[in-house]
Amino acid sequence: MLAGVVTMGGALAGRDAALANPYIVVDVNSGQVIEHSDAFRKWYPASLTKLMTAYLAFSAMKEGRLKPDSPVTISQKAASAPPSKTFFRAGAQVTLDNALKLLLVKSANDIAVAIAETVGGSQDAFVAKMNAEAQRLGMTSTRYVNPNGLPGKGQYTTARDLAVLAVTIKREFPQYASYFSLEGVDTGKKTYGNYNMLIGRFDGADGMKTGFICASGFNQVSSATRNGRSVVSVVLGENSLAGRTERSAELLQKALTTGASGVPLGKLAPYGEQGTEANDVSAEICNPQAAKVRSEGRDDAGRMVIKSPYVHEMDRPPVYSFAGVIPGTEPPPPPPKPDAKKADSKKKDQAAKDKPPVKKPKADAPPATNAAVPAQRPVN
Repeated sequence: MLAGVVTMGGALAGRDAALANPYIVVDVNSGQVIEHSDAFRKWYPASLTKLMTAYLAFSAMKEGRLKPDSPVTISQKAASAPPSKTFFRAGAQVTLDNALKLLLVKSANDIAVAIAETVGGSQDAFVAKMNAEAQRLGMTSTRYVNPNGLPGKGQYTTARDLAVLAVTIKREFPQYASYFSLEGVDTGKKTYGNYNMLIGRFDGADGMKTGFICASGFNQVSSATRNGRSVVSVVLGENSLAGRTERSAELLQKALTTGASGVPLGKLAPYGEQGTEANDVSAEICNPQAAKVRSEGRDDAGRMVIKSPYVHEMDRPPVYSFAGVIPGTEPPPPPPKPDAKKADSKKKDQAAKDKPPVKKPKADAPPATNAAVPAQRPVN
């Protein structure tokens, strides 16, 4: 999916501002909201959930409960998580440092569960911590049901709440900012590029996270810094990777080139449609026509076409950071399963061999009558 992108300078096309999905852009230092729309509308966070997972891991390191080199074990529960995932086998271990790289760049669902179990003791206990922390931070319209953002009833957030979390991470944990700006990771078996297509392509881009499920559409939390000024944007429900990239670049560029004069994020009053459950855009996002439109957004080489004047092509290969397992901790793969047909044939052959031989009457025995001799069991 991320084999490459090609950029085309010029005005953004095909956007109707009146139909814009939820978004917000905030100045990190002042906390002032520069622009927003539907910022309190409940939405599925998808993998943006992993920002809170990372935040709690950062907190555990700050408190001294864990260190970057602390082992994170892939449990059976973690290994069984649906993709996107690393496919590390149950029992393998990675350092927390590498786990965070895989969480934030590869967006690995199995790693999210493993981090949750390491930090919280169990996934359920960790999710309780996520919700408690969300309330403490003032994320009043957010509820988590898992650490990775996979579809789950009752999980929701808002653009405003995600902005609160993103600003908090940047303010409280500047020492961990490099996790969000990695261009890719290398597990030793395979390399993965960052799903955030602003990294290395938008001047000043330095994070943060992307997310997608059918119900949410294409989400992205982005950050950028120029001349000492840092801003974050949240874009929810776009119809493609290109769409969320273009919209994020547009918002970041505007925020970095205009003054911050809006209301403080903490004082932004609720407005608009809110509801009690997350908005579901599955019908608009995951249908054959929408998939066809997205496929047409690639060039002949299969590269994503970005139509933003603010996004340029990378003039070098991505830099990949190692994020593999701790040597010697991953169990060997299970032996291959035997072919079912061959196994059945062997069983039949063995059964035939194990049958007792049929006793035939002696040649000089008198002929038997049907009444005197029991019927013989047929032999195949």
